[in-house]
Amino acid sequence: MMNTNLCVRSLALIAALGTTIVLGGCIEAALLGGAATGVMVGSDRRPAEVVLGDERVELTANNRLGQILNEKSHVNVTSFNYTILLTGEVPDAKSKEDAEKTLTQIERVKGVVNELQIAGASSMQARGNDTFLTGRIKTAFVGPQKFSPLNVKVVTEAGVVFLLGLVTRKEADDATEIARGIGGVQKVVRVFEYLPSTPPPPAPAAPTPIN
Repeated sequence: MMNTNLCVRSLALIAALGTTIVLGGCIEAALLGGAATGVMVGSDRRPAEVVLGDERVELTANNRLGQILNEKSHVNVTSFNYTILLTGEVPDAKSKEDAEKTLTQIERVKGVVNELQIAGASSMQARGNDTFLTGRIKTAFVGPQKFSPLNVKVVTEAGVVFLLGLVTRKEADDATEIARGIGGVQKVVRVFEYLPSTPPPPAPAAPTPIN
């Protein structure tokens, strides 16, 4: 087992953590609006304690992955409402399976969406392109004003865009449509949790006939 030397560099704490780890290297919390992820805590639909809980889950997950994976792995960990999204690259199927099993054991985690690819670690240029693409999508969310961009978290890996958040079905559809329209997006994967639909208003009472 490899003893990895991990460092954490928080670029901004105005958003819920969406960390990226390169095992044997440095964990960077890229939290500037158009970086890998970002949601303003003050406008988040999650309770404040859940936002902080997701941050703790991500830090714990990064720690545990650093103990079981080697330097050939590049793994992104995003926790939203205690569901973990795993993206990135690992060298073999066992590493992918071990990563998922390890993270399901973290306290409060409801489930793991394992989107790890069995491949060589992506280049810094590819990761930079993903960050740029995330920024373009977040910017595109602002223009139409169909929903609050702060309610949708964006994670991009190898041109595949993952959308997370507590949203209505219409918000999910609008966000998906906008993301698909951005050049360079290969695919959009929805990892949303859906809010209950608002029931229709009751029908007005029939008028009482006057005799």
